[in-house]
Amino acid sequence: MASRKATTVTRSRGWGAAAGALIVGGLLATSTVQTWLGQEQFATSFVAPATYHAVLRFFGVAATERQGDFSLYPVPWTTAAMLVFGALCLVGGAGCAMLAARSHPETRKPLISRWLTWLGIGAAVIGLWDWIWLPAALLGGDAGAAFMAACVPFWTAACIAGVWTAFSVLHAPRQVTGVTNAQVPTLHSQASNLNPWLPSTTRQVTALVAIYAAVFVTMNWRLWFNLLLPHGDSAMYEEHLWNLLHGKGFRSYLDQGLFLGEHIQFVHLALLPAYVVWPSHLLLEFCESVALACGAFPVAWMTCRHTGSRSAAVSAAAAYLLYTPLQFLDIEIDLKTFRPEAFGIPLLLLTLDQWDRGRWKGFLLGLLACLTVKEDYAIIISPLGVWIAFTSWRGVASLGLVRSRCWTTTGVCLCLLGVFYLWLATRVLMPAFRPGQEIHYASYFSRLGESPEAIVRTVVTRPGFVAGEFLTLSTSLYALALLAPVGFIAVLSPGRLAVGLPLFGILCLNELARDPRHHFHAPLVAIVFWATAAGLGRWPQVWRWCCQRWKRGDVADDGLLIGQHWLWSCSLATGLFFSLGPCGLPFWDPGSNWHWAKLYGPSPRGEAFAKIEPLIPTSARVASTDFVHPRFTHHERSYDYSDFRRRVSGYERRVPDDTDFIVIDTTHPYSRCKLPTDVPEYHDAERWELLPDETNGAFIVLKRRQQHSSAPRNSAPAGPGVNTAG
Repeated sequence: MASRKATTVTRSRGWGAAAGALIVGGLLATSTVQTWLGQEQFATSFVAPATYHAVLRFFGVAATERQGDFSLYPVPWTTAAMLVFGALCLVGGAGCAMLAARSHPETRKPLISRWLTWLGIGAAVIGLWDWIWLPAALLGGDAGAAFMAACVPFWTAACIAGVWTAFSVLHAPRQVTGVTNAQVPTLHSQASNLNPWLPSTTRQVTALVAIYAAVFVTMNWRLWFNLLLPHGDSAMYEEHLWNLLHGKGFRSYLDQGLFLGEHIQFVHLALLPAYVVWPSHLLLEFCESVALACGAFPVAWMTCRHTGSRSAAVSAAAAYLLYTPLQFLDIEIDLKTFRPEAFGIPLLLLTLDQWDRGRWKGFLLGLLACLTVKEDYAIIISPLGVWIAFTSWRGVASLGLVRSRCWTTTGVCLCLLGVFYLWLATRVLMPAFRPGQEIHYASYFSRLGESPEAIVRTVVTRPGFVAGEFLTLSTSLYALALLAPVGFIAVLSPGRLAVGLPLFGILCLNELARDPRHHFHAPLVAIVFWATAAGLGRWPQVWRWCCQRWKRGDVADDGLLIGQHWLWSCSLATGLFFSLGPCGLPFWDPGSNWHWAKLYGPSPRGEAFAKIEPLIPTSARVASTDFVHPRFTHHERSYDYSDFRRRVSGYERRVPDDTDFIVIDTTHPYSRCKLPTDVPEYHDAERWELLPDETNGAFIVLKRRQQHSSAPRNSAPAGPGVNTAG
């Protein structure tokens, strides 16, 4: 009788705690949501400005005043409360239904009450933002206010991930792997020999890889068909393969000169055997997306060895594929869809996996393969050598004296190799293909110097100035964008994470690279997940220590289960606000520039181009604007029609003398020519003829008149020039 009363009291307390958490959390979240809805700078972190204003019109809210560059809107408290408590009811009800259907009748009510309690706590944490933002703005000034404004999506994503993690842990069976969490420290100490891998795990990871590849291949192909794929820094790599196969050299006709004057980068030449069979840019897009997706396999293998958990391996693979900095290497923010740097991620992950397995031959071969991706990977090899030397030196007792000395020596050699190769690539090889000109990306560090030597001199002699350039708001947000999607689990392996620190520092000093929505950070993706795999193996020990400090022994053994769900939940939640794919709000936001219908839906651009394509023979030399440029790379020559002053045009704003056709795409995103009268060559009627328009103004086509077609045609490139590759 007494036990029944105790159980009843416990259950009533559980329901009381759930109700209290939901009410308090809902009220706190309402205050924050009211602030976010009332200020444009916060609301546009979630939706496009056009969508935000449409929502305000729906609620009948009009602007009252301006604060700097943003407008303030008096959103009623009742409106915010309706949204918050409506969301809590919807999410809470769905979670209760799923738990009720899955759980045993005896444990159903405790599980549901715990779920509602955690949902209320998540709402309360969202509400705490409003209490932190005002002090940060008062104490930190404009910098503090700007940082808190930029952190809005990260803060929200962390709260959503926490709620998802709580639900996943409550919804999952208590024993999800073949080993218990208590065994993890023992398994972790034997990581080099452990590989609890099953065919079912392979099938699960393969399914995730296939889904990612299918989605992103489709998106990339649709961009190509809709003429939204830029040639510069994207389709130009396909032109490399075409020109090389047809005896024109390893070049793009963005300008004269071999591409090796831009980067020591030739990994995409490995696609030549397949390209001979299918000479299309679509092949490159397919291979890149599949290669990026296949990086999930070494991530899963390393995680499985470090944690002893197959479900943790699948969770890490899912987090990798949902990782937004990875997805931006497939489709950048400016819709550049192909970069050879992307092949370096699976290569580097496989190389690091070989190290974890203790296979030194595969490890060294993998490092050599990484050097074909880009000279930037040498910046990873040097600190990796330092890490190998240091860990081997510390592990004399466990590894054996001979092996330890061997790997210590190997690490030192790798460190020196990375430095030497970077010097060789930037100061010898690249200048040899572009004599008399400085490497193009020295201009990315213009505040530090005009040459690599001047940049290094500034770093050494002016550390205070460099620290001021490094310790900025954008640097903090850059680090947050790299680590928040993995729930900061990578920080639990600081030695491995530090391997990427030199490259991260260089990117923070780079005036163009302080944003993981481009391609510069590619090697860091592999380092982050290498550290995450090891960090997840240490998570149970950290969790158990925290539980002992907090006197929560009832959940001390759930560390690995919580960690793996926290990992994929963080990756998914951050993707809600940043991903351009189907898991991101921009994909579905009708006011967004990345809405699916605008980019991937049916487009009249492709139909219009089909009408002008037969007018231009493949033997012609064509100058065209950027987004239609990829369709002419298989012609005799394909020149860039833009404001860039290129060597092939004598560094003047004109088309090359041997140009036969000019094709202007009037509807591309950056078009400055809308009518034939906007094209300078149109006014030279003696030389150029305007072809009849069958595309309703979508394309302007000029053809050189017959009497002027005898202009000199360069049979060979005039010499090295300057491309626009990044």
